[in-house]
This record gives sequence, structure tokens and C-alpha cells, in this order.
Amino acid sequence: MRMPEPEKTRDAEPWGWHLVLNIYDCLPEQICSADVIRDYVVDLCDLIEMRRFGEPTIVNFGEDPRVSGYSLVQLIETSNVCAHFAEQTNSAYLDIFSCKKFDPEIAARFTIETFGAQKASGVFVSRD
Repeated sequence: MRMPEPEKTRDAEPWGWHLVLNIYDCLPEQICSADVIRDYVVDLCDLIEMRRFGEPTIVNFGEDPRVSGYSLVQLIETSNVCAHFAEQTNSAYLDIFSCKKFDPEIAARFTIETFGAQKASGVFVSRD
């Protein structure tokens, strides 16, 4: 998946970078497993060279079956990694925000492969 370069809105270095990634038609056994999600975020942070701050929070909840599934929050020294995994649609919605630049292609490819996604869409933006 090819991510566009973030638009530069001022001359100074951006304050941060934000990857917003949606993945679809994922493997149910992957997105419905807290262990897989935990291993994923640890490996992702290593891969994009982000230092984790504490352990990830991974909770399965949601009364409405349409949105029910695991949510993930992993603090990193430079901000956070968050995701929600929608079990009914086998989809996931990921945000990586960091004031340290990272490669969105690596993050997107790893996420798609880990969860066996058949389709994906996303944007990579700079935050001023």
C-alpha cells in the first residue's frame, strides 16, 4: 500500500506524523485474539523504532455487535498507537501518532500482513 507523503504546511519541521489506516476482510482468528494484538503492537513498535511506555491496554467491549471487538492503546515515548478491531466486519482501524518520524509503508505493510487484510486504505499526514 503506497502512502502519500504528508503535505508540508509550513517551513518548520512538523510537530508530528499521523498514520490513519483502515484494514478490511481480516482473518477473524487474528483480530479476535488479545495475544495476537499484544504481540502485534510490541513487534510494530520495534519495527518502526518507537519506544513503548508501559504495557498495552487491550480490552474487548461493545454492546452493539456492529462495533464490538478489541480496542488497543499503547503509549509510546513520542505519543501513541491506538486501534479498534470490529469483529462483525473483520475490519480494524489503526492510528499511529508520533512526534518522531516513522515509515508509514513499513507500518501499513506489517499491519496488513499480521491481520491478513485483503483490502486497506489510509492516509499519512503531518501535524503542525
